[in-house]
Amino acid sequence: MADRKPEQNSGFDKPNKLAITEFDPPKPPKRNKYAFACAMLASMTSVLLGYDIGVMSGVQIYIKRDLDCSDTQIEILVGILNLYSLVGSAAAGKTSDWIGRRYTIVFAGAIFFVGAILMGFATNYAFLMVGRFVAGIGVGYALMIAPVYTAEVSPASARGFLTSFPEVFINAGILLGYVSNFAFSKLPLHLGWRLMLGIGAVPSIFLALGVLGMPESPRWLVTQGRLGDAKIVLDKTSDSLEESKLRLADIKEAAGIPEDCNDDVVQVPKRNHGEGIWRELLVHPTPTVRHILIAAVGIHFFQQASGIDAVVLYSPKIFEKAGIVKDTPKLLATIAVGFVKTIFILVATFFLDKVGRRPLLLSSVAGMIVSLMGLGVGLTVVDHYDHKISWAIAFSIAMTLSYVAFFSIGMGPITWVYSSEIFPLRLRAQGCSMGVAMNRVVSGVISMSFLSLSKGITFGGAFFLFTGIAMVAFVFFFTLFPETQGRNLEEVEQLFGTFFRWRTTSAELKRKKELQMENSNKAQT
Repeated sequence: MADRKPEQNSGFDKPNKLAITEFDPPKPPKRNKYAFACAMLASMTSVLLGYDIGVMSGVQIYIKRDLDCSDTQIEILVGILNLYSLVGSAAAGKTSDWIGRRYTIVFAGAIFFVGAILMGFATNYAFLMVGRFVAGIGVGYALMIAPVYTAEVSPASARGFLTSFPEVFINAGILLGYVSNFAFSKLPLHLGWRLMLGIGAVPSIFLALGVLGMPESPRWLVTQGRLGDAKIVLDKTSDSLEESKLRLADIKEAAGIPEDCNDDVVQVPKRNHGEGIWRELLVHPTPTVRHILIAAVGIHFFQQASGIDAVVLYSPKIFEKAGIVKDTPKLLATIAVGFVKTIFILVATFFLDKVGRRPLLLSSVAGMIVSLMGLGVGLTVVDHYDHKISWAIAFSIAMTLSYVAFFSIGMGPITWVYSSEIFPLRLRAQGCSMGVAMNRVVSGVISMSFLSLSKGITFGGAFFLFTGIAMVAFVFFFTLFPETQGRNLEEVEQLFGTFFRWRTTSAELKRKKELQMENSNKAQT
């Protein structure tokens, strides 16, 4: 009898146990190593931009001495790459829809390689500008395509973590550029700066070769009608086979392919090959598309308008203004900026999918406001005294490091994560290219005008201006940006379209999802 009792109870308890376990919090899935490797390789193309930004902060000192350039020429040389990159980012959307995300990344590396070689062998200012033009096109391609590919290949559980990789590698590239400046600073003047620029060609070779081992984006494969190939990639990059099937079904729906169509190769409606996309984005956008476009272009605008490139590109000038005169201490202080920026971006990547986009972004911008205000105060104090004010120098350096740290925990990575995940599939490549275009235009304007601006309103005044812009950014993000954490790319689109009332939309979607789960549980029981 005693032996039979558990058997009888187990039969009645089993449904109850199942019902109870259904309410247990789901265990977080293990990190998908294949998706991690794909995101890592794709995002490494961002090293190219980072290296150029970092190396130009020091190279400008030596180019000015060797080629006898004016401050205006240096401003243009430093910032013009951002405007040249518009050509690459504008072409990247169409190119990636035509030849695929993977080969577009290879193409970006090849273009940058040529540009770096031209800059390394430049004999005069005009030759140098030609090299900047070619490298800029490569940077534009890389900036647009890396976040798009990473977002499309990542499972929802780790999309924030993986899509933040481009910003991680931009920071790593900046640090490498700073180190390169210091390493080659002792060489003869005519040789040192050319090596600093030319050695940037080396990583592009390895990046292009590494990317060839990656799979193509599953979403791009579906738009080409290659469902069989897309399924193979999704099975490898999803946390489970069930998630893979759901992702494929969502992508097929977005691409206009019937759900019951399971052939390996199918015919895709022509509109998914790029026709009418610009019209849908700019001429006749729906409220949803308009909201998404404002959010994506807006976050790219504020990322650069709040002054990050002014700090990163002109940190030696800022430290010189703060009272550090000799080259070696200036370059070492600049390396500290790159080190802090890189460390904090690594911290941010681990919190994006745990904390969410909004809390990190708003905390980041709030910290940037305080740091920019402090930097403005410190530099203004230094400017008003003929002798060195030790506390003001130390305070200015501390505020510079604080600013890049706060930028790196939110505004830096979330700009790329958010803008690459909110566009619907049919508009993603072109929509992201518009965001990158805004990013590069504002970066170019800031970097080509910062020295002139600081002469006109002082260095302190320039950072007070950036403080005001960061305050406007905080209000913009707080009112218009819904949380996208943990949602599939195809679900994210539903959060947009109500602008300032997005919280109501989000609550309704949550209730609808809970109701669907309840109905599903009832059907199972």
